[in-house]
Amino acid sequence: MTKLSVNINKIATIRNARGGNMPDVTKAALDIESFGAEGITVHPRPDERHIRYSDVREIRPLVKTEFNIEGNPIPSFIELVNEVRPDQVTLVPDAHDAITSNAGWDTLANRGFLTEVCSEFKSKGIRVSIFIDPAPGIAEGAAACGADRVELYTEAYASGYLKDREAAIAPYVAAAEEARKCGLGLNAGHDLSLVNLNYFIRRIPWCDEVSIGHALICDALYLGLERTVGEYLRQIKL
Repeated sequence: MTKLSVNINKIATIRNARGGNMPDVTKAALDIESFGAEGITVHPRPDERHIRYSDVREIRPLVKTEFNIEGNPIPSFIELVNEVRPDQVTLVPDAHDAITSNAGWDTLANRGFLTEVCSEFKSKGIRVSIFIDPAPGIAEGAAACGADRVELYTEAYASGYLKDREAAIAPYVAAAEEARKCGLGLNAGHDLSLVNLNYFIRRIPWCDEVSIGHALICDALYLGLERTVGEYLRQIKL
């Protein structure tokens, strides 16, 4: 069964807009767990415009489900991950000024660097996932780097879903099949929503985990957080 990991960055964005501690990011993470989510994802960026490094340190010992930290493995990020030792680290090649993640790793061109980073984190007992575009050769390259999983960058799927969902999903099925062939676990994330999530899971039922933040928090403004988490879980399990 595919697990739901909720990215809480947008909750931190709202808090940071006014200062103080409202909404309380740590409480939100624990509430989301209590509502049935199987994981919490955070993506601390160097400018700390949403999740801060201090949030990661505070939340880590309290989360009882899977704790996933994603980000670009710059030295400060590597130090943080080694310090808090999450269940999973997701390597994302985003620039420091990126509004949001907008591309996956080229695992062939960056094989040496990614192999070194994967080895370091795995030596600490941390599962390593590499964020990739939906290309079979890139999935194969992630396996060669020593990753445990890949996370498929699903923005293109979400963008094309309403126009032609079969065309939109096709490259993801191909990449997912290659990942499975290489013995990799499979995650997915970016712009997955209540509109497109169920079809993605039905076409790729061996997906281990989806990481969803922006759409889920937007839906929660109208439905409430508890009901929204439940709706996403229902879409996964239909």
